[in-house]
Amino acid sequence: MMLFAIPVISQLEDVMKHVLNFFHSNLNLPWAWAIVATTVLVRMLLVPLTIRQIHSMQSLQRHAPQMKEIQKKYKGDKQRQNEELMKFYRENNINPAASCLPMLLQLPVFIALYYTLKHFNQNFPKAVHENLSWLHFVPNITFHTTAFWGGYILLVVYVASQMASTLFMAPTADKAQRTLFMLMPLVFVFVIAHFPAGLVLYWVTTNLWTVGQGLITRRLVARTPAPAPERRSSRTPPKDDGSSGNGASPEEPSPQPAPSASQRPRQVRRKKKRTSRR
Repeated sequence: MMLFAIPVISQLEDVMKHVLNFFHSNLNLPWAWAIVATTVLVRMLLVPLTIRQIHSMQSLQRHAPQMKEIQKKYKGDKQRQNEELMKFYRENNINPAASCLPMLLQLPVFIALYYTLKHFNQNFPKAVHENLSWLHFVPNITFHTTAFWGGYILLVVYVASQMASTLFMAPTADKAQRTLFMLMPLVFVFVIAHFPAGLVLYWVTTNLWTVGQGLITRRLVARTPAPAPERRSSRTPPKDDGSSGNGASPEEPSPQPAPSASQRPRQVRRKKKRTSRR
């Protein structure tokens, strides 16, 4: 497995190296802004999948009441619950994995950028004497994020942007799941702190893209309302699906004959009293 993974990582690193060099050499962007441009390019390529992700989340939101009923009905049997949910997904053309595809497809980009920054001096020998800072408070995008005070600011921005993007990525999650998603950046920040600052810059940019995308989507795409429950009154007859009794279909009531002239109620007309003028 490792013998197969190493050539793949090397190829991904070569692709990332050429992309960054294109933005830096042809568009005269600093290396840090070349990473930002690469992030924007990746997210633009993922727009079709992002649209499918939005439609999938709307479909899940629309069918959330029925899904909760299935979960409540088979609460004691997890296997039957999963089978009924999968059957419900097939019948309603719901793909729960569609919301994860944009995130999974960014993993190769994340890995490629990590190794490109790790071997930055070997990949770009002439860039040693160039400007590797970002906004003057991150002096070098190839160093560990905690190697300078500006890196801590970048980590704070990462945590805030990750929490904000979670609000748009998991609109159908329940309270417990959303709380878990909100706490995950606080745990991962200790791992990401040892990554190069350029990698954290990539993640902050993609989070801000997700937030902006969610704001635009909320304005342009109407929210899908949940199906309203049927209102019943005391005069509403109960539904009969034919499953009660011996399974026979219910008989239709025979039409009542029209009443004859003698059976019709007699209408009495009252005479108006005339008032005499004095």
